[in-house]
Amino acid sequence: MSYFLKKTKLNNKTYLAIYEGVYDSQKGRAVNKTYKSLGSLETLIKNGIKDPIKLFQKEVERLNQARIVESVRKISDNSPLTYLGYFPYTWILNKLKIKKHVDLHKLVTDFKFDLYELFSSLIYARSVCPCSKSKTFHDVLPCLYDEYNYSYDQLLDGLDYMGNDYEKFIEMFVVQVKRAYGINTEKTYFDCANFYFEIDREDDFRRKEPSKGDRKDPLVGIGLLLDANQIPIAMKLYPGNESEKPVLREVIEQMKRHSRTTGKTIHVADKGLNCAKNIVYSRENGDGYLFSKTVKGLSEKEKVWVLNDSGFKSVKDNRGNIIYIYKSCVDEFPYTIEYGDKNVTVHITEKRLLTFNPALAKKKREEIKKMIDKIKSLTLSKAKREEYGESSKYVNFTDKSGNWAVVSLNQEAIDKDLRFAGYNLLVTSETQMTDQDMYDIYHNLCCIEESFKMMKSDLDARPVFLHKENSIKGHFLICFFAVLLERIFQVKILGNKFCTSEIINFVKSFKAVKTRNQYINMATRSKIIDELSSMFSLPLNSYYLSELQLKQIFAGKKLRNTWLVEVE
Repeated sequence: MSYFLKKTKLNNKTYLAIYEGVYDSQKGRAVNKTYKSLGSLETLIKNGIKDPIKLFQKEVERLNQARIVESVRKISDNSPLTYLGYFPYTWILNKLKIKKHVDLHKLVTDFKFDLYELFSSLIYARSVCPCSKSKTFHDVLPCLYDEYNYSYDQLLDGLDYMGNDYEKFIEMFVVQVKRAYGINTEKTYFDCANFYFEIDREDDFRRKEPSKGDRKDPLVGIGLLLDANQIPIAMKLYPGNESEKPVLREVIEQMKRHSRTTGKTIHVADKGLNCAKNIVYSRENGDGYLFSKTVKGLSEKEKVWVLNDSGFKSVKDNRGNIIYIYKSCVDEFPYTIEYGDKNVTVHITEKRLLTFNPALAKKKREEIKKMIDKIKSLTLSKAKREEYGESSKYVNFTDKSGNWAVVSLNQEAIDKDLRFAGYNLLVTSETQMTDQDMYDIYHNLCCIEESFKMMKSDLDARPVFLHKENSIKGHFLICFFAVLLERIFQVKILGNKFCTSEIINFVKSFKAVKTRNQYINMATRSKIIDELSSMFSLPLNSYYLSELQLKQIFAGKKLRNTWLVEVE
C-alpha cells in the first residue's frame, strides 16, 4: 500500500489530493482513502506555488519512502528471552500457601502494589539471574514468564518493609514448610559467614572487620541454621565486627520458638563456635552438640593422648590406601564459664573422636613451608609488619614501635603446627553415638558451607550495594528464601538425585525465546530435564512450546483435568 497524488477535474478546475491505499478487512480488499486535500491547482498557483503538481509529487515520494522505512522490522525495546527455570519454585510456594499469609499485610500497610507479587518475583529473579536490584528491575523482571506491576521505588519500599520484620517472614515460611514438607530437627547444622559491602564508610550495622577473604570492606555477619536434610530453617543477621559465638544460641532459641520445635536436637557446628557457654547452653536447654575442637588448644594431658600412636583404627579406600585413622574415648572434661562475677568450672561427660588424615597433614605442612619461605623473603626485603598477613603467627616481632618489622622465626609455633597437622578432634555430648556416625554427621556440615556458597556465588548475594539497614536485611531475606526453595526442590521433590550445582544450572539455563505465536525452547537437554519431564509429564524437551503448555508447566498439572500431576 502506498500514497499517490490524485487530480480531479470539476467545474473547469483541477483539484489535487494525496490519497493513501489501505487494506479494508471488511471488504477483504485494498481501498483508497483521502490522506490530505490540497485544493485546486489554479488557487495554488494564484497563491504563489509555481508548480504545485511537482511540489506535491515530491511530498508523496517522501511519504512512501517513510512507509518503506517503517515497514522494516527493528529491534524491540523488550528482549524476546523469557526465563522459565523457576517454575518448580512456583509449585512449592503454591503448596506452602504463602500468598494468603503475605496478603494479610495489606491490612496494616497502604502499599499500592501487591506485596506477594513483589516478594515472589524477587525470589524468582534472584534464582534465574542474580544481579543488582536496579538491573533486576530493568532487565530481569521483564523477562520472567509472569508479568509484574510495581515501580523501582515500590521495589525498594517492599524490600525495606520485609527487611524490617525479616524474622517474622522466616517464621511464617518455616512453619508452612514444616506443615507441608516436614522439618527434621533431630540434628541441626549451624555456621556463620561475613558478607561485604561496596561502600567506604561503616555504620552501626555494616562494621569493618577482616573477612575470610582478607577484605577491609564493611561487613554484615549471617548465622544460618539447617535441619537434618540441610534445609535452611533460621537466619540471624548481626554487625560484622561482633563475635559469632553468641549467635548460635540466639538462632537456636529463635528457631525453637518460631517453629514451635520441641524435643532434643543435636547442634553441629565448626570449632569457631565451640565455647564453654555454647556447650553448657545446649546441655541446659535439653539439647546435644557435636563440635570440632582445635587440637593445639588441648591440655597437655589430652595432647599426650592425641600423639599416642596406640588405639587407632584405619579407614581405607578400594585400593587399600589409608583415607584416615581414628580413635575415640569417653571421659569427663572440665569447662570454665562465667556465672555472674565468678568463673566456675564444670565437668561434662563427652565422647571425643580423634582423626588423622595423611593427605590433609601433607597439605598443611606444605602450607606452613610456603609461609616460612614468605617470612624469609619479607625479612630480607624489610617488609612492613602488615605485609606478613597470616604468616605473622610464625613471627616474633622485636621492634614494636618502628614502621619496619624486625623479626625472627617463632620456631615453637612452627613446630606445634607441624606436629598437629592433619589431626582433627570432634566432641559430642552423645556418648552412645558411634564413631562413624560422629564422623558422617560432622562432615555433613559441608552442606551449610554449600548454602553459603549458593548465597555468595550462585545467587550473588555479595557485594551488596544497598544502603538502608532494612533494605539490606530484605536483600538477604530474598537470598535465604531462594536457598530454601532450591533445597526443598532438591530434597523433597527430586529426592536428592541431583547435586546443587546441577539444579542451579537448570534453573538459570531453562529459557525460551518468544515469537509471535509460540516460544522456542533454548535449554540444553540434561538429566534433570529428563527426570522432571518423566516425573510430571511435562513437555520440557519440546522445541516449540505453546502458551497453554507453559501455563501447564507453571501449574504443575495439565489444565482442563487432562493432567493430574500432584506436586509433592
